[in-house]
Amino acid sequence: MFIERPDAMAMLQGYLDAVCASRSGQILAMRGRRQAGKSAAIEHFCEQSGVPYVFATGIQRAPIQVQMDDFASAVHQSHQPLPNAGLLFGSAPTSWRDCFGLLEAIAQEGPIIVVLDEFPWMAAGDVTLEGSLQAAWDRHLEQLPILLILVGSDVTMMQRLSAYDRPLFGRLREIIFSPLNPAEIAGAANHWTAADVIDAYLVTGGFPRLVTDMIKSGTLPVPFVRQALLDPLSSLVATGGLVLNAELPDASVTAAILAAIGANDLGRARFSDITPPASSPNEINAAKTATTTALKVLSGPKRLIEMEVPAWADDASRLRRYRVTDPYLRFWFRYVQRYASVIERGRADLAIDHFDRDWTSWRGYSVEPLVRESLLRLGAVRKELSSIEQVSPWWTRDGQTEVDVVAMSRVETVFVGTIKWRQKQGVTARDMKALADDARLVPKSTDCQLAAVCRQGDRPQGADLLFTADDIVQAWG
Repeated sequence: MFIERPDAMAMLQGYLDAVCASRSGQILAMRGRRQAGKSAAIEHFCEQSGVPYVFATGIQRAPIQVQMDDFASAVHQSHQPLPNAGLLFGSAPTSWRDCFGLLEAIAQEGPIIVVLDEFPWMAAGDVTLEGSLQAAWDRHLEQLPILLILVGSDVTMMQRLSAYDRPLFGRLREIIFSPLNPAEIAGAANHWTAADVIDAYLVTGGFPRLVTDMIKSGTLPVPFVRQALLDPLSSLVATGGLVLNAELPDASVTAAILAAIGANDLGRARFSDITPPASSPNEINAAKTATTTALKVLSGPKRLIEMEVPAWADDASRLRRYRVTDPYLRFWFRYVQRYASVIERGRADLAIDHFDRDWTSWRGYSVEPLVRESLLRLGAVRKELSSIEQVSPWWTRDGQTEVDVVAMSRVETVFVGTIKWRQKQGVTARDMKALADDARLVPKSTDCQLAAVCRQGDRPQGADLLFTADDIVQAWG
């Protein structure tokens, strides 16, 4: 089951059209989390393009000749073979330099697409790959109609490809490939309500395999979770470990900090919540240093966590807090990781019981980042929201007062909002009165509007704006 991704397909088609029109080459460097669906989407694009292509996948820890043999096999297996492929790749090349020379001869005949999937594994098998590609590109390939797509799940390595001191600096276009967004999930499961779609997004994070498993099950997200937790080998249970092993294979301290953030009850941990316990001053300083280093890795090259500060506060504010970026990993830390061993021992009922007791309240917290990002996106299509440049939460230093949504223009707070993601009831007049009282404390909020955000329901008394699950999904359309 392939879920259509109109935005990704249109983007790739735009680059291919440019190659065909200009008769000159382009390099795309596409990175994204493992299991995000990069390979399936690109291969689908290649097959739909009508252009000859080769889709080769790197083999981890394989020597160069194995990589070359596999590349030659990929050339012969293409559904739209490269011109003269049988002749030119009758035997496998012995180096990347020879391989690029053969591709140069083929591209003379017309536009071609070349995909090097798991490019970091290819590069690890031959340290000269980047340099050989740079030399071949500068001499000949750039002047030929070739769309070269480098794909990798090692986010850090793929980012470094474009660094100033690397051979491909200035020669490629970087693309970040994300999992399915709510609108794409809605398109695949058009029998679900918008509220169901958002539940599915919070559980799966948009990972295509998880979404397709849920759709194929014929059930809604909640019964799907109950069923999946019974099987320690189900994709819902297993994918989190696969993703983290790929991202943090050896970083025990960094992995522990990420787990501490993910285990936080509200999913928004403060620095003090995740710093390992210590007794002596030296141990305390060492623990703080290790935590700071881990946070830089997780929020920087790995992009596994995000830092939040209150609306209108500087990024250096001491009120910062941290949360896991990916919705699925937030779900996985909450309901799977802590129960992994008991699920394997046949006591999945403990995990399911926790899920049943906790889901509706936890969902109310987990949906907040999605709501804020969606409201920012709505500014592109709704005139009354067009001045919004940032949407953030706000809270007081003592943590006693918090506002879920503060929508800011460059100079003022446009509106503040409360999120009440209840199963049946929407936002009430009482909720709006509490929001009005809290809004007085928010900086630059004089005369700002009040907004209600809920799964479904009518606009309550005291609300100037109402956003429901339908609006959240449509923001991604």
